[in-house]
Amino acid sequence: MSEPLVTVVIPTYNRASWLPQALESVFHQTYQRREVIVVDDGSTDDTEGVVKEFFGCEYIFQSNRGVSAARNVGVLKSRGDYIAFLDSDDRWKPTKLEEQISLLKRKPDLRWCHTNESWLRNGQPLNQGKKHRKGGGDQFKRSLQLCCISPSSVMLHRSLFDEYGFFDESMPACEDYDLWIRLTAHELIGYLETPLVIKFGGHDDQLSHRFMAMDKFRVYALDKLLTHGGLRPDQCESVMVVLKKRLSVLINGAHKHGNLELLEALAPLIKRYEE
Repeated sequence: MSEPLVTVVIPTYNRASWLPQALESVFHQTYQRREVIVVDDGSTDDTEGVVKEFFGCEYIFQSNRGVSAARNVGVLKSRGDYIAFLDSDDRWKPTKLEEQISLLKRKPDLRWCHTNESWLRNGQPLNQGKKHRKGGGDQFKRSLQLCCISPSSVMLHRSLFDEYGFFDESMPACEDYDLWIRLTAHELIGYLETPLVIKFGGHDDQLSHRFMAMDKFRVYALDKLLTHGGLRPDQCESVMVVLKKRLSVLINGAHKHGNLELLEALAPLIKRYEE
């Protein structure tokens, strides 16, 4: 039986200085049956020139629509049995794809998996807190609390997108949290304890630096999951507990700082869950 084709999707925006190390980590993979798609989300730097230095890499340019749209375009253009995402400021260890394919072969009941990761900030190792500890199997309740699956570590069978949908392009942040809670509600996930992804933090263009009150996006995702997620009653209860807690924190913070715009945006959810 031939090895499955893995499509590597790299969304990027004005990261020509970071992109070479990400691409080099892909082309140094021990797993060879792959295709590489870079989706440029409207960059104004030399991203296209960087990609053209790497033979066999497909380059797609789109007007600036956000990381969700860029990832979705990559999935739609892909031919692979599996999709592996890599953020353009991260890199992979050489055996990352090979070890994930091996895991999924050993456990044919699983359709996706992720790996541990190493964190660097300003070039220095950063210890992960206990709450960020990753795992496999049923990760639904943990995923409700925080985003414990890194996009750069995940490999998914393409059928999952047909069944559970794509990244939500209306969400400027926490789009990965939104997709992971949809998936973990119904699918067990495989996990490799070995850190096979290196994440670099501390630079200013990361989404976590651009948006305040990130919980508003998570509350939106939780509300959507309750409405359309096809959850069991016990899962609905778990979602409700987390949603109300996050909503309360947002409301208190908005009142404290006089953020009338946030209160207005939250008004439909406040009416639905606080009354």
